[in-house]
Amino acid sequence: MFGANQGQLLTGDARLDGKDLAIGIVQARFNQDVTDALAAACRAELLALGVQERNIDHFHVPGALEVPSALQALAEKTHYDALIALGCIIRGETYHFELVANESGAGVTRIALDYQTPIANAILTVENMAQAIARQSEKGRDAARTAVEMANLLNHI
Repeated sequence: MFGANQGQLLTGDARLDGKDLAIGIVQARFNQDVTDALAAACRAELLALGVQERNIDHFHVPGALEVPSALQALAEKTHYDALIALGCIIRGETYHFELVANESGAGVTRIALDYQTPIANAILTVENMAQAIARQSEKGRDAARTAVEMANLLNHI
C-alpha cells in the first residue's frame, strides 16, 4: 500500500523550503578569491531559502581533490540533509587540470551515491580566471537551491 504522500511530487515553494534542513559545505581553498565568492553566494541563498545559520556547517580543505574526503566524513554523520562541494579548477598547460577535474567530480558523485546523500557539485572547471569570476555568484546560488531541492525530494521519497 502507498501512503497518502507516496508518488506525489513536491511542488512550488515546498521544493525550496530549507527551514528544517541541515546543510554541510566543503570549500576548497585553492583559487580562494573565487571559492570565497562561491561560498558567500551559496550561504546567502541558503539563508534566503530559510536554512537556519546554525544548521549550516562550513569546512575548508586545501583543494578540489580533498573535497570528496571531507564530503565522505560529513556523509557518515547522518544529520546532514544535503552537502555542497565548492571549488575552482582552472585549466593550465598540463594534464593536471583533467586529473583534478575528473577525479574530484567522480569522488563527489561516488559519495552521493554510496551514502544516498544529495551533493550539489559547484566545483567550477574553467579555462581561465575570467570564466571563473563570471560564474562564481550564480553557481554558488545554484548549489544552494540544488541542495535544498534535492534534500526535500529525498526526505519526501
